[in-house]
Amino acid sequence: MVPFCFSRRRRSRHRLWQAGRVLRVDLNADVGESYGAYVVGDDEALLASLTSASIAAGFHAGDPRVLRRTIRLARRHGVYVGAHPGFPDLAGFGRREMCLSADEAEDLVLYQIAAVAGIAKSEGVRLQHVKPHGALYNMAAADAGLAAAIARAVLAFDASLILFGLPGSALLAAGRAAGLRVAAEAFADRAYQRDGTLAPRAIPGAVISEPAAVVSRAIRMVSQGVVTAIDGTDVQVAADTLCVHGDTPGAGQLAASVRSGLEAAGITVAAIADGRA
Repeated sequence: MVPFCFSRRRRSRHRLWQAGRVLRVDLNADVGESYGAYVVGDDEALLASLTSASIAAGFHAGDPRVLRRTIRLARRHGVYVGAHPGFPDLAGFGRREMCLSADEAEDLVLYQIAAVAGIAKSEGVRLQHVKPHGALYNMAAADAGLAAAIARAVLAFDASLILFGLPGSALLAAGRAAGLRVAAEAFADRAYQRDGTLAPRAIPGAVISEPAAVVSRAIRMVSQGVVTAIDGTDVQVAADTLCVHGDTPGAGQLAASVRSGLEAAGITVAAIADGRA
């Protein structure tokens, strides 16, 4: 299923990165996705540039040891921590759709939030946000029932947590309806289609790893609210937080380039929680 992203006619009403005329954005990545003998990404390099980190909880990736180590790394680098719940699908890295009841989805999300928050608490770290992973994230963008189940899980655990999702999506709508704070997420290293959806990973060019291109796109997303789609057309995009995928080739250097490029353009890079009143 191609993930629903947002309407080209609709901009987010919750642009947390903009205060007056000062542009501000959070920079996040999905981390802690290694498990057992398998290494996914370079979390140490990534965390040196991030302001927020979404940490896997062992369902689509990660394991208890990796989870604790990643939280410690985030604390060392002053990076805010969030839970990154996914479908129970290690073999498919959580990027394959699953059919679950609303109750099953709510419970598996709650379980994973609690796992990340529990280890974080033991390390003196408080959870900032929740960002679903992969197919769970994409399905919840269009499926109101699944989105509501995720929002209920977040609310049941901690109503102060920020829910990350695609702008204009059912997930953010469900979060708002539940009274949660939400953040619209844009992707610096992913190609968009002309209708504003993310280009499927099977399409050549769907994942962008060339630093100059990613930096240019990131700056334009934040400063102009626009991204050039894979066919060359411009579409509107809201960005409270920008994501660089941890499994994108050279993600550590990519994140460093994005952060330095944003700051050179006069954009403040800071975690969303830093903007709380």
